[in-house]
Amino acid sequence: MKNFFTTNISGADPVISNAIDDEVRRQTNGLELIASENFVSEAVLQTMGTVFTNKYAEGYPGKRYYGGCEFADVVEQAAIDRAKEIFGAEHANVQPHSGAQANMAVLMTALEHGDQILGMNLSHGGHLTHGHPLNFSGINYKVADYGVNKDTEQIDYDELQRLAEEHKPKLLICGASAYPRTIDFERIGQIAQSVGAKVMADIAHIAGLVATGLHPSPVPHCEFVTTTTHKTLRGPRGGLILCREEFAKDVDRSVFPGVQGGPLVHIIAAKAVSFGEALQADFKSYQQQIVNNAKALAQTLSDAGLRLVSGGTDNHLLLVDVYMDGKGITGKVAEKALDEVHITVNKNTIPFDTQKPFVASGIRLGTPALTTRGMKEEDMHSIGEMIAAIIREPESEQVKDLVKRSVAELTAKFPMYPERLKERSGGASRAN
Repeated sequence: MKNFFTTNISGADPVISNAIDDEVRRQTNGLELIASENFVSEAVLQTMGTVFTNKYAEGYPGKRYYGGCEFADVVEQAAIDRAKEIFGAEHANVQPHSGAQANMAVLMTALEHGDQILGMNLSHGGHLTHGHPLNFSGINYKVADYGVNKDTEQIDYDELQRLAEEHKPKLLICGASAYPRTIDFERIGQIAQSVGAKVMADIAHIAGLVATGLHPSPVPHCEFVTTTTHKTLRGPRGGLILCREEFAKDVDRSVFPGVQGGPLVHIIAAKAVSFGEALQADFKSYQQQIVNNAKALAQTLSDAGLRLVSGGTDNHLLLVDVYMDGKGITGKVAEKALDEVHITVNKNTIPFDTQKPFVASGIRLGTPALTTRGMKEEDMHSIGEMIAAIIREPESEQVKDLVKRSVAELTAKFPMYPERLKERSGGASRAN
């Protein structure tokens, strides 16, 4: 019988091995502009592939339901301590498998079934878990929503105050998945307090900016703060809950046994590694470069005649109106055309969109992943010109060929995971 513990993926499962090869090359040979994605460090990748994946550790450090958890306790406590230090929080739960499950746990903590919530409309930049009717948040709770002003395409805080007074929510949800402007968490906290509501701030997209002081923190103004760990925070895919000490035990119970069983210890260990990286001095300069790159990309696209939702960006992302009242193309067409030249974006609705979500009038762009690769403002200008060229002539094979060559030249200057490329030299290149 062969030694089970020496089995290598390339020999054991060529289908999956080849898919990994292809994905390494896709990421390396393309321009990743999806705002919710980033590239983790080699240290984080290595940690996710450790033997901690074998360990069941239901419960919390020092209070487990299984034996053999002494080293699981070490990595989870490290993740907890580092998360609290990064954000200045009183309590942290690092077990949520995703941002959605983090949000579910908070709603279970703060609400009873059928309670009123007030969240940001998905089509205006919110998130499914903020009250969408097909999501658990919309199914289990009574929902009212708020959005952006039609003229400014930014949150109207006076209107939010009016809606809060009208609906008297038990929980006000703020934060966004497609909102390019600074969120006034202090004002939102004041609005909630005026109507006796608690606040959950979902900072999944801007967590890295908050961590480094480049976006105002919600922690002093909100009872609960949730985030993913894999966007601007540049960690493994997962979730995180921060809360005030008075809610700590209830939050922990809502996560386990409320919505989850055994935690993913290998992912928690990787979270701890990424949190350690976020505490390093150069993490702030990285986050500043993300913002600088987003502004440079926005300026280039605007100069090329494309309309930016809200007129620009304050953070890591921008929404581009490619439909422009029928004068342009749909987000669906733009996404496909850009993908053909190895520029990855996602179609996205814009406020007051007349298109269906699977068609959409806009695309959402973000700079975290390309900033991780080392790209700067001058590279964003080049990328913006490539994007504008494709949007202007999405069917032109000549334009596509020119942009493909430009993408290949640019990505070659910024290699990533070089050792993994060497190891997996037999895979097919996306550029073929």
